[in-house]
Amino acid sequence: MRSGDLLVEVASHKQAQQILKLNSPSTIPISVQPHVTLNSSKGVITCGRLLNLTNEEIAQELGGQGVKDVRRINIRRNGELMPTKHFILTFNTPRLPEYIKAGYVRCSVRPYIPNPLRCFKCQRFGHSKTNCHGTLTCARCAAAGHESTDYNAVEKCV
Repeated sequence: MRSGDLLVEVASHKQAQQILKLNSPSTIPISVQPHVTLNSSKGVITCGRLLNLTNEEIAQELGGQGVKDVRRINIRRNGELMPTKHFILTFNTPRLPEYIKAGYVRCSVRPYIPNPLRCFKCQRFGHSKTNCHGTLTCARCAAAGHESTDYNAVEKCV
């Protein structure tokens, strides 16, 4: 990996447990830990019956089904955040379940597709402003050299 770490992919849960027990296979000390994002998955459910519960209550109730985190999707209406009946669930398995049971309700799980990462410096996608090596580009007129906050011109596509 870019950081110098070694990523080991295993075929079974048993192999993963054996590798986690390693601490120094030779004279070189090592540390072994599961990868945070590759060993989890995110999905979206829609369930109106969960509308009055907090994210923590939902995560606690669904923890037995592999849910480790819950985030509610909010929308902005008239400048105010409104909660919806849609939830982003993080599972502790790399594969999404087909459905989960919330009480007596069976909710189908759809894959979560996040918005693309956008740089607000060069206005390109795939990286953020902190890791940008591009030139400062206006988000309104697409001209280089100034920000969109201090410029009032006709908007153009970048």
